[in-house]
Amino acid sequence: MSALLVGALFYLYLGKLTEQPKIRYMIIQLLFVLTAIIIGARLGGIGLGVMGGVGLAILVFVFGLEPTSPPIDVMLMIAAVISAAAAMQAAGGLDWLVRVAEKLLRKNPSHVTIVSPLVTYFFTFVAGTGHVAYSVLPVIAEVARETKIRPERPLGIAVIASQQAITASPISAATVALLGLLTGFDITLFDILKVTIPATLVGVLVGAFLSKRVGKELMEDPEYLRRVEAGMMTENSLKFNEIKSTKTAVTSVVCFLVATVLIVLFGSIESMRPEFNGVRMDMPALIEILMLSTCAVILILSKTNGIAPTQGSVFIAGMQAVIAIFGIAWMGDTFINGNISVLTDSIKGMVTEMPWLFAVALFVMSILLYSQAATVRAIVPLGVALGLSPWMLIALFPAVNGYFFIPNYPTLVAAINFDRTGTTKIGKYILNHSFMMPGMVATIVAIGTGLLLIQFYQ
Repeated sequence: MSALLVGALFYLYLGKLTEQPKIRYMIIQLLFVLTAIIIGARLGGIGLGVMGGVGLAILVFVFGLEPTSPPIDVMLMIAAVISAAAAMQAAGGLDWLVRVAEKLLRKNPSHVTIVSPLVTYFFTFVAGTGHVAYSVLPVIAEVARETKIRPERPLGIAVIASQQAITASPISAATVALLGLLTGFDITLFDILKVTIPATLVGVLVGAFLSKRVGKELMEDPEYLRRVEAGMMTENSLKFNEIKSTKTAVTSVVCFLVATVLIVLFGSIESMRPEFNGVRMDMPALIEILMLSTCAVILILSKTNGIAPTQGSVFIAGMQAVIAIFGIAWMGDTFINGNISVLTDSIKGMVTEMPWLFAVALFVMSILLYSQAATVRAIVPLGVALGLSPWMLIALFPAVNGYFFIPNYPTLVAAINFDRTGTTKIGKYILNHSFMMPGMVATIVAIGTGLLLIQFYQ
């Protein structure tokens, strides 16, 4: 009922807006932008980025908008971070972390629904990308099955935790993008993390505790019993990638963690940064230097071929994110810059009175873009232009984790496939899937916690 009321009010508001010629013209542009995003999302891979280029071309050559500068700093920071994370993967660091995670889960099998999301959260927090969850999802599924716990419970919240941690990781593309947009407000990296880390952790834990009551017990689930009767639940021992050298793998993880800690320190304590002509070095350059150097150190110490990191899943996913941000952020910046006066005049009062509406905008756009970083680069500049406080934008940051809403993101699909019991699934009505409840709970609780925390900081 509340959703229908909000929709009705928005419809009436939009009807009043479209009475003005400038707003009608802007809405026509927006339709082209959204069409490019939808087509790009369906193409997958680099499709989102290249369709952003098509949308940009329409804005420039058809509507005559002046193109803004492409987000070079964000792209280079992501490329540097992904290079270091990919080198750690090539050196066996991620495989070693998976082994550690398996031991931890097997030591606490009865608490797998609580421990699993903390594991995937940590993996993403360290690596800066949620795609590292692929390696631990089969472990979660099998540990749950072996202990007769419904795998849907830990898998659903574990996937959501790997997304929530994106907005808490100091080296994720989304956090880096937000930091870049808020540097003019004297906001440090630590300012962002001291809100997002506790907020997302609280959201994940609440989602985990509620997940313990999801569905029937495994031994009562009809689909699982059908598969048992059909002989589909044969024993299946997990197979891990071979770690050539545990010492090398651990060294790569340590190097990456040290670099991450240094980034947090440099981002939080301005006096630590080098000064040139009275001006402190900015964070984008520091992140790029530290991560490229870390990549080199890992390659040298592990004696890893420089081509190996480019063939791993982390590098492939990261480079897709770079292309996505290149096209989508450039298109979004151009659209907002070309219509900034119309946007601020028409919706500033409404967003100022009800800042939570901006969280809805972030959530919806993240569903379309399938990228937290691209959502930040496309939408947060509008929040800045509308006069929302930087602390409010930080509190609403977890709203960019909405791409679980439609269950076709790779990590969601992977979790469904890894669950051999059939309890993790897409429902009859598509949106009633295994990730909806934990995803909505974790996101709403994280935003609510963030809004409480900023009362002590702003």
